[in-house]
Amino acid sequence: MVVVMTSEATAEEVEAVVRTVEAAGGDAFVSRGVHRTIVGLVGDVERFETLNLAALPGVSDVVRISSAYKLVSRENHPETSTVTVAGVPIGPDTFTLIAGPCAVETEEQTIAAAEMAKAAGAVLLRGGAFKPRTSPYAFQGLGEAGLKILAEAREKTGLPVVTEVVDAADVPLVADYADMLQIGTRNMQNFALLQAVGSIGKPVMLKRGLNATIEEWLMAAEYIAQRGNLDIVLCERGIRTFETAYRNTLDVSAVPVVHSLSHLPVMVDPSHAGGKRELVVPLARAAIAVGADAIMVDLHPEPGAALCDGPQALVDVDLEALTKAVREMPPMLGRRVVTIEG
Repeated sequence: MVVVMTSEATAEEVEAVVRTVEAAGGDAFVSRGVHRTIVGLVGDVERFETLNLAALPGVSDVVRISSAYKLVSRENHPETSTVTVAGVPIGPDTFTLIAGPCAVETEEQTIAAAEMAKAAGAVLLRGGAFKPRTSPYAFQGLGEAGLKILAEAREKTGLPVVTEVVDAADVPLVADYADMLQIGTRNMQNFALLQAVGSIGKPVMLKRGLNATIEEWLMAAEYIAQRGNLDIVLCERGIRTFETAYRNTLDVSAVPVVHSLSHLPVMVDPSHAGGKRELVVPLARAAIAVGADAIMVDLHPEPGAALCDGPQALVDVDLEALTKAVREMPPMLGRRVVTIEG
């Protein structure tokens, strides 16, 4: 069960709902989105129904929800949400391009990649300062030094920064630099990390786990929402199957399925799905066609020298093809392409 507050509800009115629920032996979790506040209730639903919560000041509606993921469910919020990242929208009426280097390597490489991203039409800059890798011997990122480089790239290009956080203890540090926090596929069920980013007050991109079902993915999002943050964008980045001809299998079906189940925006990462440069643009086109709200791609000024995922980084003709697809396809589906000017 969730209690939906009015847009004008005061902090005192929200607290009154929490106190009423707790006095009845339940738990109440407050989640604040851009446009409204929701209180998720955990406990005896039948007892909650006797409290007449709808009559409390500031309450817009009380909804009984059957799905396990209450706060991110479309039952709770029939219309798809728009998540705003430093003024950049990700939602149902727009299409947003996110681009940048997989990993921050040097100041020169990152700024060059940021300028490439901006020239291609990207409005958010992605870049990894912390890199959880399959091999312990692979490049693990520059840490805070990488965050400082990303902040400099933002200053030079005007592109807000999306970057990954891999440890709950690092969330405050990363949040000081980033405009959006990314949870990578390997951490989708790192529940302590999900709760930490849910409490920090920054938009979150939640990538689907390699072996995660859609329900598990949405339940992971619920951990973030339950700690007070409804500004979540779900990212499909390919799942592990028997196929070995490419890195992962991009589950394009997940986009419309998740849109039917949840009000959260859904984006696609075709770079990490395909793992090969020649696959990125075709997969990006598929993502746009199936209704993704955004895509995120890797690019690099010198892919052959990249310390992370060089073979999938776009350059030259492939980047031009991506720019053309992003410019032409979304308007055919009734979407406005987000630009630097808005």
